[in-house]
Formats: sequence, C-alpha cells, structure tokens
Amino acid sequence: MIKDDCIFCKLANGVFPTNKIYEDEDFTVILDASPANKGHALILPKQHFDCLFKLDDEIAAKVLPLAKKIGAAIKVETKADGINIIQNNGAAAGQTVFHFHTHIVPRYDNDNVGFEWRQLTPDEDEQKELAEKLAKKLAGEN
Repeated sequence: MIKDDCIFCKLANGVFPTNKIYEDEDFTVILDASPANKGHALILPKQHFDCLFKLDDEIAAKVLPLAKKIGAAIKVETKADGINIIQNNGAAAGQTVFHFHTHIVPRYDNDNVGFEWRQLTPDEDEQKELAEKLAKKLAGEN
C-alpha cells in the first residue's frame, strides 16, 4: 500500500526528485536532504509501513542485508571511519516521519555527531524480573 499523504511514499516511488543511490522492487535508497554527515542515506520501502512493528516480515528480512550493502559502499566512497545504522520507532524514539525508514550515517573521527545516551546503573533484581517476563512473552507463555 502507498499512502497519498506520505512524503516518504512519494520519495520512494519517484513522485518527487531525489538523489537516489539505489533502487530495487522493494526499496529506494536516497541521500538524506538534511544529513547528519556527508553521505547520510535513507532506506525507504516503496510500500507504506508506519514503523518497524507494522513492517511486513518479508520486507523486514531484506532491510539489514541492504543496509550492509549500502553502508559498505558509502563507507568506501566517503572514506568514513565508521557507520551508524539507525532505525527509530515512535516520536519518543526520535521518529519524525511515520513511514518506516533506516538511516545509514557515515561517521568520522571527531565529527561531533551525537547518537549517544547516558548509561544507567540498573537494579539487578529489576533486570532479572524484566528478563524473565520478556523471555516468557517471547516464548509465547504470555
């Protein structure tokens, strides 16, 4: 499905011009119009999915191999020192366009681009309890 009011649907499907670097039957990859660094790219599915949790499993299985391919090419071409692969889900997580997409961000030593977080010191009992609950849920035990 393609949403008429989704800018990323339009970009992925060629409605608006982009700096496209890759395309196949499922995805279009473009250079970000507001990049964090030179070479910052977006992997956009051609179909509309609001976020990871709505993503079709078949499309989901193709995202990481594509990110690997695109990231490797960007790293070589831009002479980046590293690559961030970022995928945000929900406003609280930094998602601003509600069409699933993956950022490929080249990183350079001392580039001052920030994707860091403060590290917490978790309560060990709370961690154990949460781990047990999640393991049961993932095993289908509710």
